[in-house]
Amino acid sequence: MARAATTSDAFNAIAEPRRRDILVLLRGGERPVTDLARDLEMTQPQASKHLRVLREVGLVRVRGAGKQRLYGLDARGLRPIHEWVGGFERFWSESFGRLDEYLQELKQEGPFDDDDQ
Repeated sequence: MARAATTSDAFNAIAEPRRRDILVLLRGGERPVTDLARDLEMTQPQASKHLRVLREVGLVRVRGAGKQRLYGLDARGLRPIHEWVGGFERFWSESFGRLDEYLQELKQEGPFDDDDQ
């Protein structure tokens, strides 16, 4: 039975830690595969496989520069992840807002006495 593709979208592609490492390196600018492989202590074929997956889901772009192929981050591919995480960001902001309100109430009540404990 054929295995289903696990890298069909950005979520699945970045589930692999080494691919996230590649994206972090590419935040600094375009890099050839040899540099990425060296910095991540992997073989060039391993790095190329990860880059292929990232390119197929739209997270990485490639361009020729002489004999080299330079890989760069295509942050547009991260939009679905950003939007999904945004819902959790709102959740945490609201939770921290409630916590801040509670702390302000405690401050207004004043310090605890030994009898209060």
